[in-house]
Amino acid sequence: MADDKQLTQNFVKDIPPGDDHERDVCGHCGFIDYKNPKIVVGSVCVLNDAILLCRRAIEPRRGYWTLPAGYMELGETVEEGARREAFEEARARLVIDRVLAIYSVPRISQVQIMFRATLANEDIAPGPESLDARLFHWDEIPWPDLAFPTVGWALRHFREVEGLQEFPPFANPVDGV
Repeated sequence: MADDKQLTQNFVKDIPPGDDHERDVCGHCGFIDYKNPKIVVGSVCVLNDAILLCRRAIEPRRGYWTLPAGYMELGETVEEGARREAFEEARARLVIDRVLAIYSVPRISQVQIMFRATLANEDIAPGPESLDARLFHWDEIPWPDLAFPTVGWALRHFREVEGLQEFPPFANPVDGV
């Protein structure tokens, strides 16, 4: 339609009233564009003492091994997100036990929530974001080929509480990010 007005953005850097951080603020309407950390959800999934790892088919770190994990989607719970990621990456169905860890990765603006989970069955296969999906016993884990430091943290934290029913969620290791 000829009389439709096109919405133009006129963002300026400003500190909104009541805030103490510089934000992008629309000069037309005052909308504040908050840039917040991304939430990653995932799980250490186990079946018969073997842990599910996926070989990444996408960047970053294509070809390296990771836990099934990824960005939360709008409208889902953290548990739903972890289940969805396990299915997308490894066609895996899982039963979530509890929160294993919450990691802060400020250099890339991420908060990672990792669960301890059990695979519902051994039916796994690589999804579109994975080149491979496999179960590894502890001594078979390809440690030098893990995609991200947080994958190693989660695996070690999982091992530390293996067999325990109650434990508080882990945080970044002291030597971590």
